[in-house]
Amino acid sequence: MDKRRFAREALSEWMRHGGPDSDIVISSRVRLARNLSGHPFPMLATNQQAREVMEKLTGAVRAGKLDEAGKFDIFILSDLSELEKQVLVEKHLISPALANESRCGALILDRTESVSIMVNEEDHLRIQCLYPGFQVKEAWARASRIDDKFEEAVDFAFDETRGYLTSCPTNVGTGIRASVMMHLPALVMTQQIGRILPAVTQVGLAVRGIYGEGSEALGNLFQISNQITLGQSEEEILDHLHNVARQILEHEKAARNRLLAESRVRLQDRVCRSYGILSHAAVIDSKEAAQRLSDVRLGVDLGLIPDVPPAVMNELLVKTQPAFLQQTFGETMSPEQRDVRRAEMIREHFRKFRHGGA
Repeated sequence: MDKRRFAREALSEWMRHGGPDSDIVISSRVRLARNLSGHPFPMLATNQQAREVMEKLTGAVRAGKLDEAGKFDIFILSDLSELEKQVLVEKHLISPALANESRCGALILDRTESVSIMVNEEDHLRIQCLYPGFQVKEAWARASRIDDKFEEAVDFAFDETRGYLTSCPTNVGTGIRASVMMHLPALVMTQQIGRILPAVTQVGLAVRGIYGEGSEALGNLFQISNQITLGQSEEEILDHLHNVARQILEHEKAARNRLLAESRVRLQDRVCRSYGILSHAAVIDSKEAAQRLSDVRLGVDLGLIPDVPPAVMNELLVKTQPAFLQQTFGETMSPEQRDVRRAEMIREHFRKFRHGGA
């Protein structure tokens, strides 16, 4: 098994199969933050202390503690190139913070890339599970099992009153961050998004862009997640997120039906124009590519554009990112060179569709 498959394959194994409501909910994620008892938190740890934590956690994996949860590879961040680390960020397998960690960061990655475990990021341990479609509770069930396996090997920093102790106060308690990545083009087109997203924040959830906090909602992709981790159980947090996300999903479906009923010709013109631009453009930047891919994804989901596999939209969203482009072509590129290569890559994919390929 090629351990560095993540750098060659844009589409993680878990992304190859659609999940419930995957035309709107691209993915579901659960992340658990944990720290080891008796060890300084990463921001206060010396290099030696951070190394001890890394060795203890990776040692648990090497000893087979996670064997029931899958097959895992261990990557020491200092052994990876800067480009490989950025590819991991673009695939949502590590955070930008861990990519910039120059000391004793590590990644424990299962071979389907549906589980990624970060060591010595903001906290000693961050367990992340990713599922396709609307499966936030299934992601939680798996994350919880892995959490239990680690707890058999190490002692977590835990307070009977406050719960799990974390570096950031906003994670204290359950330490859980659950989120769904939603494709909401119809709400954007009908200008309802400006009303819905503020309402989401008023009920205790956060709305972020494709790469989390501080990132832009490229391609009409929005990440909806919980903000509260203290004072509620994991099940209560997940139920709240699930219920609100379900309402957003229904609003998006209604907006799509409205566009089809009232503006079908204009909608078809929009998605076909984007298909044509992606098929023939010689230069395209990442922002325009994301928007055009969003239009085509919508056209595919509504049956306006045939013969385009939905999973390819996910694949192209990763393949056209700066680091993955450079990794694929094996060269360092200026932004202008990336725009040319990005257009070339997209044209090649769309050529395959026109000729019946996959």
